[in-house]
Amino acid sequence: MKKIIFAFVALFFATFSYAQIEGKWKTIDDATGQPKSIVEIFKKSDGKYYGKVVQLLIKPANANCVDCKDDRKNKPILGMEVVRGMEKDGATFTGGTITDPKTGKTYKCNIEREGDKLNVRGYVGFSLIGRSQTWHKVK
Repeated sequence: MKKIIFAFVALFFATFSYAQIEGKWKTIDDATGQPKSIVEIFKKSDGKYYGKVVQLLIKPANANCVDCKDDRKNKPILGMEVVRGMEKDGATFTGGTITDPKTGKTYKCNIEREGDKLNVRGYVGFSLIGRSQTWHKVK
C-alpha cells in the first residue's frame, strides 16, 4: 500500500512540475537557428508569469528596443520583460503577450511545456496567424 501511495504522490509532483515554465530558457533565432538569448520566466505577486532577457547570446543590431511602442521604447533589450501577464490554464499558459525586441511588435501568446522545451506561440487575432518558437531549458 505504501508503494502505491508513494507512486501516486511521485506521479502527482512529476505532473505538477512538468507544467511549470519558471526558470531560464534559451531562445533560438528564427533566421539562423542559432541561440539568441536567455529568458528567465518568473511568477509575480499578481499570480501571472513574466519573462525577461537575462543574457544576450547574439549581439543585436541595436542594444535598445527602438521600435517598441510602449513603456519599453528605447529601453535596453538586456533586462527587458518580453513576456508579460501569462496565466496558467491547465497545461497551457495564455492570456499574456510576447514582444519581439527586434521589431518592437507585441503579440498575444500561448506557452506549453514539453519536457525540457517550451513551445511559444505569438499571434495576432486568432492563433492561426502568427509564429512559433521552441525554447530550450537552461540547465
